[in-house]
Amino acid sequence: MNTLLRRHDVVIMGGGLAGLTLALQLKRRFDDIDVVVLERRTHPVPHATHKVGESSVEIGAHYFDTVLGLKPHMHGAQLRKFGFRFFFSEGRRDIDQVTEIGASRYLSVPSYQIDRGIFENYLAEEAARHGVNFIDSALVGQIELATDARELHRLRWSQDGVTHVIESRWLIDACGRAGMLKRKLGLAQPNAHDCNAVWFRIGDRITIDDWSDDPAWRARCNPQARWLSTNHLVGAGYWVWLIPLASGSHSIGIVADPRLHPLDTIDTFDKAMQWFQTYQPRLYDELDGKRHLLQDFAFFRNFSYGCKQVFSGRRWALTGEAGLFLDPFYSPGSDFIAMSNTYITDLVAHDRAGHALEARAQLYDQIYHSFYESTLALYTDQYPLFGDPVVLPVKVLWDYTYYWGVLSQIFFHRRLTDLALLGSVRDELQHCQRLNFAVQDFLRAWSGVSDKRNAAVMHDQAALPWFAELNRSLNDDLDDDAFKARVRASTAQLGALAREILERATGDHPDLEGTALRALLAEEPAAPCAAGAAAEDMLFAAV
Repeated sequence: MNTLLRRHDVVIMGGGLAGLTLALQLKRRFDDIDVVVLERRTHPVPHATHKVGESSVEIGAHYFDTVLGLKPHMHGAQLRKFGFRFFFSEGRRDIDQVTEIGASRYLSVPSYQIDRGIFENYLAEEAARHGVNFIDSALVGQIELATDARELHRLRWSQDGVTHVIESRWLIDACGRAGMLKRKLGLAQPNAHDCNAVWFRIGDRITIDDWSDDPAWRARCNPQARWLSTNHLVGAGYWVWLIPLASGSHSIGIVADPRLHPLDTIDTFDKAMQWFQTYQPRLYDELDGKRHLLQDFAFFRNFSYGCKQVFSGRRWALTGEAGLFLDPFYSPGSDFIAMSNTYITDLVAHDRAGHALEARAQLYDQIYHSFYESTLALYTDQYPLFGDPVVLPVKVLWDYTYYWGVLSQIFFHRRLTDLALLGSVRDELQHCQRLNFAVQDFLRAWSGVSDKRNAAVMHDQAALPWFAELNRSLNDDLDDDAFKARVRASTAQLGALAREILERATGDHPDLEGTALRALLAEEPAAPCAAGAAAEDMLFAAV
């Protein structure tokens, strides 16, 4: 049975995190826009729903609480995240006697631990309140894309045995790894990052603060709430995540390079528990008595992938995991949703204003892929050094300086779609990208000769004034000239940090060359960081 043909401005295939936030962003921008969201699952979904993407970082968090105006929900129904935290605890139960990376206090800009079930139910309700036509239990079938600017896209979808045919000016694929448009258009693209992941949820809190009775260790953090961090238990070739959820469950995952930890050694809960017993015995102790509280278990093989194109001047786009996916180590998933949705919303705005789209869509696609390539470099071939207590703390510091100093500045200060302004700092942005690639290569080489000493010390990021100030600076309100000055200051700051990393590593290991990094640093003068600290003071004293 078919129903009458209906026409809409935007049809979004997929009512998960990416699709629902895009629908809200479109309605906040255009009150009169006609948006339909087709979601396969029946709503409401269970709390602690089985999805990766529970930990957010600053761009995604800012997108949720400020761009979409969801701050009351984020503060009231989700958990404020106590930053990232890392423990070099392989084979150890004495967590207070290993190297720890993390902040001793909250920094200025918030991020959140997100219970995806609670959040997506709320987003569906919020979208409906704003006039979005949200349809659950909807199965999308045939898709016919428009071939020119005058035509509309057409698709068939069914619900309860009834087939519907609808047309839309814009068609957005937000249906996750199913990637309907990606498959239809042959856009799938592998990348060089080969990793696997398994994860599950336990219906109880894992309070890592209780893993030691040492008063000094417990007092390192104020508040004493390490359990609210995204805790990483790290070793060579892998990391384990511990993420608390507002529903009271805890998410646990193992992400591993198959060259060091093959998937078939961890791809069931029993195998994962055996693996914990060897590699993370303190977590095994915590979970062994809670086996009956297991809520789910899943795995992804080779989870990271690219996409040849995500935005088209022919009025289609991909967002979220329907497009590309990086790695959960620094939780960039919601960041890339925030950026892709912002680009899509701006393209819709230009279309509604009657402007040509092809050139702008192509530029947005190039910029978005540039962000993807820069971020992918943080992970590709880097997993072997994750067990290095000397090098990984420096890498985390570099990676966050690059993230807060470049990409976050562009998003927080609302310059993501300002092509003229981004063009005026293109040289600086390209230099930062080349510097990041060179530093990542150098970190790998350094770890190859590092003594990997695992000292009982906490590298406190909050104790670095310049680092805390870089985080705080995201809250500034910058005009165009101030934004350009900020990008130049970030470029100088990254150069100063890269120079110290090079000097520190080669001072301990004179045979380290770092040829590519030296060549890039030779292009710029030595400079202090933006907060005024001398370059030699930028790294952790204990490093």
